[in-house]
Amino acid sequence: MTSRKAVMVGINDYPNKPLEACVPDANRMFNILSKNHDESPNFSCKKYISTETKITKAALKDIIVELFDTDCEVALFYFSGHGFEGNKKIKASLVTQHADQSDMGVELEFLMEKANESKAKQIVIILDCCFSGAAGNLKFLDNLSVLRKGVSILTSSHESQVSFESPTGGILTDIVVEALEEGAADTLGFVTVAGIYEFADKLLGPWDQRPLFKANIERMLPLRKSKPKIDMEALRKLPTLFPKADYIFPLDPSYEPEAEPKGHDNEGIFSQLQKYNRNGLLLPIGEEHMYFAAINNKSCELTPLGRYYWKLVKENKI
Repeated sequence: MTSRKAVMVGINDYPNKPLEACVPDANRMFNILSKNHDESPNFSCKKYISTETKITKAALKDIIVELFDTDCEVALFYFSGHGFEGNKKIKASLVTQHADQSDMGVELEFLMEKANESKAKQIVIILDCCFSGAAGNLKFLDNLSVLRKGVSILTSSHESQVSFESPTGGILTDIVVEALEEGAADTLGFVTVAGIYEFADKLLGPWDQRPLFKANIERMLPLRKSKPKIDMEALRKLPTLFPKADYIFPLDPSYEPEAEPKGHDNEGIFSQLQKYNRNGLLLPIGEEHMYFAAINNKSCELTPLGRYYWKLVKENKI
């Protein structure tokens, strides 16, 4: 049994108001989720793009049912195309190629029902929907009272906001790909859907489209392993440099390469301490920068995050 499955859907070829970025976006998501940074296999991915097959309402429903009708660790659904915000007659929908005024495509309620019914331990839904001349309005999320445990959903915009495209693709997909590459990685390189949302939230200003994230999860499974910010060998040196998690590490000018005497063995240790500092694991005491802490005979200590990784190393968990 494949434990991680993903489906990417991209529709450019609408009879009316065709799009340009959705097929490339689906291809980008397929490529980055298929493998981790070290080329090890990640998700078992399938893609359905309008340049290769007709994506009708029936076809998209079959795609959704096939993905979620499985017992796996993670099932991920990605859609890039037009979305319909819904009105009094038609509910909010993912727009398929044969949409018309009476039937826009697959209703978002159907998607969420199948996600909630799925046996997969975790469900991740990413929707980069371009609403034609209307807002990126996903009211169904506000009306959806219950996400079953293990389901998370990330959408490109809030109510009354348009979902834009950049020169390279959908704004949300640009951010998601960058986040998966490395931008949203934790210290060990793991990227979660919550990390992607946090990354997107920081990148988008108050006047831009705002992503929407909702989840009911107890344990955050990583979506991809990117390049670690600090290699494991360096992390495992934490208890060596810091005998206790709350140890105050004394510094002096011998640690700073630009200070005399140059070439001291402490300079190598200081390089390691600076790496911890750059990644939020360590802070100088009494000075703003590590350089001045060394020059002025101050000290440094682990941050709460640093103490967390110190504990993981000490307990042989990493």
